[in-house]
Amino acid sequence: MIANAKDAGGAASAAWSMRRAGPGPSKVTELLLIIGGSVFGVLGLLHAVYTFADARRPRRLAPDDPAVVEAMRSSGLRLSRGGTTIWRAWLGFNFSHSLGVLLFSFGCVTLGLFARAVALPKSVLLLPVGVGSIYLWLAIRYWFRIPAVGIALATLCFVAAWIAY
Repeated sequence: MIANAKDAGGAASAAWSMRRAGPGPSKVTELLLIIGGSVFGVLGLLHAVYTFADARRPRRLAPDDPAVVEAMRSSGLRLSRGGTTIWRAWLGFNFSHSLGVLLFSFGCVTLGLFARAVALPKSVLLLPVGVGSIYLWLAIRYWFRIPAVGIALATLCFVAAWIAY
């Protein structure tokens, strides 16, 4: 009985090895997904830290005119009917944006770490390419140079990962 269990385990292990040895993501693909996801993670974490710091002393992701910050703090958001101010909504938008970027980063890094074990089809790698491209468009259109450069590099990693698959 023990010999049969060893044989069954050995056969399953051999089948698993053959499955992983076939076509699928390469180590380069995995590494590029991890690098691209990590760049998004750094940007998302910095954004969260800057937002947290701005909640007490606005200096980074805030208007450079203190009068505008004060106006944001004292002006209600019409949609909320007095439930919040423009400043509190601004902070909430920035925190939720950071959370979204961090979750995207986590997904990309996780995909990179387990790409061969999961053996997803190559088309799945178009998801990080698409999301990265949307973030890149937003960065070029609405943000500033540093996030645009980081997002461009990360998205190029995702494109290269798709090609290297």
